[in-house]
Amino acid sequence: MVKKSNKAEDEPSCLKWAWRPELIESASVQGKGDVSVNKIVDQKDMANDASDYLWYMTSVELTKDDLMLNGTVTLRVADTGHVLHAFVNGKYIGSQWAKYGNHVAYVFEKSIKLLPGKNLISLLSVTVGFKNYEAMFDLVGAGIASPVELVLKNAGNETIVKDLSSNKWAYKTGLDGISNKYFDPSKSSPKWVSDQVPINRNFTWYKTTFKAPLGNKPVVVDLLGLGKGMAWVNGHSLGRYWPSYIADKQLCKTKACDYRGRYSDKKCLSKCGEPTQRWYHVPRSFLNDGENTLVLFEEFGGNPSSVQFQTVEVGSVCVNAYQGKVVQLSCHDRPISKIEFASFGHPQGVCGSFEKGECESDVDAISILEKECVGKESCSFKISEDKFGKAYCDARRLAVEAVCDDFTF
Repeated sequence: MVKKSNKAEDEPSCLKWAWRPELIESASVQGKGDVSVNKIVDQKDMANDASDYLWYMTSVELTKDDLMLNGTVTLRVADTGHVLHAFVNGKYIGSQWAKYGNHVAYVFEKSIKLLPGKNLISLLSVTVGFKNYEAMFDLVGAGIASPVELVLKNAGNETIVKDLSSNKWAYKTGLDGISNKYFDPSKSSPKWVSDQVPINRNFTWYKTTFKAPLGNKPVVVDLLGLGKGMAWVNGHSLGRYWPSYIADKQLCKTKACDYRGRYSDKKCLSKCGEPTQRWYHVPRSFLNDGENTLVLFEEFGGNPSSVQFQTVEVGSVCVNAYQGKVVQLSCHDRPISKIEFASFGHPQGVCGSFEKGECESDVDAISILEKECVGKESCSFKISEDKFGKAYCDARRLAVEAVCDDFTF
């Protein structure tokens, strides 16, 4: 599949944006919550599936002679997933998220500056999804867990720990922008700003308008350049996005792909070092004939200037089948323009990255298929030695990649 630019737009890559901040001051500066409890509560229990977001807020009162004012203090938070944003006295101090394979558990640690008097600690916990199988999956915790601590190392290298777990904690579920439906174009709001659109700013809402791509091909929006958040088109949710989450470059050690045997998530890995996802499907039923609205909530900080709407079309078609099979190459509504690869024997790789193997027929499979398939919307044939020659190896296969006409990468 290949992506094509939005031909309905004069300049498809130049969307004009407006923005507004997410209002977090009531939680991060004032510590206002909907309910208070003298303990730390599991996020699933408190949020009750109403939102991915839950604020945890508590305060610490320090006198002028408190030891916590006489050294480097670290805020230490135990978290069971999935993302944490931390604020102290209204100032953002950092974020952290669980790494794959760590069973969504980690410890957030950050040096902070405390003041005499009341100090407000506000923690925004974010979930991304829960497992839905295995024994007692419903008992798996989420969000911030005990302990939450202030850790002081004084000049004498002595460690003093103040446990805040039994403090009075205020809780607030959700975000202001979602509660007030910033994403709904039917709700008028004068607070969107069109000039000096910020980039790499966390907790920011972005809005733009666009024309629906022509034709009936599937539509996607490319969100590469953004961090993490949520997207809506004409008030319809496209779900969460997280293109800044990059797949580990070290995982793809071989091009060979073999699913035989017991399945694991280590098999047939591809696109390592790339975002886990960058194109997000926009159902055509979400789109209007005239103007359409895209709204993004950016949680981490990103740059919306590269966002584009595109259509998805078949760019090439492949066959990878064993001898004796009858197969068909088809570009659907367009002719086959080229045979990019063809090999009979023991070819390696997958569609888009086929390679010749150690064993190959001495017959030119590309020439055979060019005569039979190029210029046609489809062609079918039986994979046999009579057609593609002898290959002296076991389990002979034919791999073909055919290019469909009239597309650009």
